[in-house]
Amino acid sequence: MTTRTATLVGLTAILMWSLLSVMTVATGAIPAFQLAAMTFAIGTAVAFASFLLRPSAFGALKQPLVAWVVGVGGLFGYHALYFLALRFAPPAEAGLLNYLWPLLIVLFSSLLPGERLAVHHIVGALLGLAGTVLLFAGNTGAFTTEQIPGFAAAFVAAFVWASYSVMSRRLKAVPTDAVAGFCLATAVLAALVHMMVETTVWPATPLQWLAVIALGIGPVGAAFFAWDIGMKRGDIRVLGAASYATPLLSTAFLILAGFAKPSANIAIAAILIAGGGLIAAKDMVLRKRT
Repeated sequence: MTTRTATLVGLTAILMWSLLSVMTVATGAIPAFQLAAMTFAIGTAVAFASFLLRPSAFGALKQPLVAWVVGVGGLFGYHALYFLALRFAPPAEAGLLNYLWPLLIVLFSSLLPGERLAVHHIVGALLGLAGTVLLFAGNTGAFTTEQIPGFAAAFVAAFVWASYSVMSRRLKAVPTDAVAGFCLATAVLAALVHMMVETTVWPATPLQWLAVIALGIGPVGAAFFAWDIGMKRGDIRVLGAASYATPLLSTAFLILAGFAKPSANIAIAAILIAGGGLIAAKDMVLRKRT
């Protein structure tokens, strides 16, 4: 697989994650960790079903401890911290802090062997950050000391996801099929936390069940496999900068679904984020085909 192809595969994860908000709204009032347990379990089931056609893929689950620590720590650690952030801090502000992770991926990529951080990568990431700040502008307000743990959790979550993504590159020898095992462990841990701190609420309508299944197949399933391919074989700097499109596309889908309203801020944010992504991806876009 070429770097360009792997990068394009990674970009599909960003597209799938942009559907996360609208699909989550469609699931109803299911508690966060219960929803995580259900959707990660569905994603695992789909992956294991594909393994039946490729029995050798089960061998990918046999990985060294460090791979499991990074994989499960990244998937479960990030989601646990993000859910904690949403519980204690306003969603808009928590989301803004959390969306430092694309910039962190771009910056952390310079620590990888053979990677070089150019000016246009940094400019693209900063434009994406500016667009994201603008996207959340108008939703911010005064905060209280009780919200500080939520803000801290969102900030740490950004570091966890960026670290997981970049460390995936260092664990390039670990096959992408191993992500199925990480998802299974995440589902089990989320279920345990759910049983300890939440009250079970099952989907009330067929549409809510469909939304849960769709989440498990896409944003909380295939997206992690696509992201793993992008991080291990694609242009990590381009993917980091392009990740700023997620909140923008997410807002666009919410508007189309009637859960949000269009505004001038969104239009300007779209220009900044799209421009930043194109600048960061300059090498890939302008690279001559051979």
